[in-house]
Amino acid sequence: MSTDLLEARVRFHRLLARLPELRAAPPAARQALAAAAQPRTYGPGQIVYHGGEPAAGIFLLERGWVKATRVSCQGREQATLFLRAPEIFGDIAVLNDEPYPCTVTTLESVAVWHVPAAVFRAQLEAFHPLALAFVRRLAGRVRYFVDLVEDLGLCSVETRVARTLLRHARFQDGHWVVPRQGWTTIGQMAVRLGTVRDVLNRVLRGLEREGLIEVRRREIVVRDPEGLARRGIP
Repeated sequence: MSTDLLEARVRFHRLLARLPELRAAPPAARQALAAAAQPRTYGPGQIVYHGGEPAAGIFLLERGWVKATRVSCQGREQATLFLRAPEIFGDIAVLNDEPYPCTVTTLESVAVWHVPAAVFRAQLEAFHPLALAFVRRLAGRVRYFVDLVEDLGLCSVETRVARTLLRHARFQDGHWVVPRQGWTTIGQMAVRLGTVRDVLNRVLRGLEREGLIEVRRREIVVRDPEGLARRGIP
């Protein structure tokens, strides 16, 4: 085995150890996945796959961020997921034996591993604990999408903004802060929240005028968590 190939396999096994669903996979399953997995890299803004394409395999996200989106007949983009490494995507379509339901686009330079659908399914059929781990994963996705439907259908944009900021805030240097990635533009935030940038801008400016938040270039500071939490109640 060449040095490059050996290093790639070491990287892949390290990635498996970071993924809860695959961490406890039997050695035979890990070896089968490693033998079939192919590394791929993408630059920012590149499409990994289009919604409607046949589900040829699953993807293990080793580095970077991607988003999964759908586009309405009017051309409006709605994000269903924003995923950060380490993560798995494409597995729902493979398990359902249907085309990919969403288009996955990179938000920055990313590294992924592609595992063919047939290999992935074979390991699930051979190792029941692995299959059960993915059942639990899919159950979590169902709950996530139920919550997403509730947010988009029953909550105002302001409520969704407040909930999202509180969900992602972390305490540092005496403040609750929501870090902004380099690609976290107002446009991307609007896609994530199911609105348009003008509406989102108005909501952010309103919350800022009331002293609930402070919008900075690289972060959003939550000045009044309790007040913002009240805005997050539908």
